[in-house]
Amino acid sequence: MRVTGNVSTILAIKGSAYWWVSPEDTVYQAITLMNEKNIGAVLVMQEGRLVGIMSERDYTRKVVLKGRSSRDTRVREIMADSPITVGPQQTVDGCLHIMTEQRVRHLPVVEEGRVLGVISIGDLVNWVISAQSAAIDHLEGYISGRYPG
Repeated sequence: MRVTGNVSTILAIKGSAYWWVSPEDTVYQAITLMNEKNIGAVLVMQEGRLVGIMSERDYTRKVVLKGRSSRDTRVREIMADSPITVGPQQTVDGCLHIMTEQRVRHLPVVEEGRVLGVISIGDLVNWVISAQSAAIDHLEGYISGRYPG
């Protein structure tokens, strides 16, 4: 089943709020924010523009496993400094392919250099589940005669 829809529709439903830190913030500050907001990644912004993204994966692999201190390590030292982004018209299918191929769980949505929000793998899974439920309901209605043939 091909999933229809695009990023702008998902943002319209879920909201466009996103959370960010500075490259000079400590990893501890970033992890604290992620914990407070119950999110798995945080954007890294400098002077109003996106310069990176830091995820729980970055923290575990580049701080914890290397025995570094999150209070002494700056976000700039562990962030992905070339985040993969999508535009608001990117399709859900396209996002799923990007996330699978690039092994990322969060995609900043950017248009003309401005961040519009963030799409997570969870957002896309929820969209797919909703689309499949609607298709099943429609098919059941057709089979049961609720819809004219």
